[in-house]
Amino acid sequence: MTPEDTTNQRGIVLFAHGSRDPLWHKPIEAVATHIATLAPQTPVVCAYLELSTPDLATATRALVERGVQAITILPMFLGVGKHAREDLPELVAALRASYPDAHITLKPAVGEDARLVQLMAQIALDGL
Repeated sequence: MTPEDTTNQRGIVLFAHGSRDPLWHKPIEAVATHIATLAPQTPVVCAYLELSTPDLATATRALVERGVQAITILPMFLGVGKHAREDLPELVAALRASYPDAHITLKPAVGEDARLVQLMAQIALDGL
């Protein structure tokens, strides 16, 4: 995909906590792979708060450098703790200041989505 192909296009950052354990990243990367399969025209990258790379600023910069000007950040947190409530909004505010021409949207954490809660309940009940 050339930079011209992504101009004014939407991109996605899947934002997770991070871990030193490389196996921890597999579920987040699997979501990114699935998005790429469902919507190959939509750039998607993973980013991490700590203990992993890339961080949110680096991942966002990569999308902007590809010409993406509408970026959706999806926090891949089940619980809405300090990171999702305090740290992430500060990081996003800094990104908005750094890229004033980009439209950066912060979605609620995945754990707040009723569809995910319903799916996890169904997974728990499977096989009973």
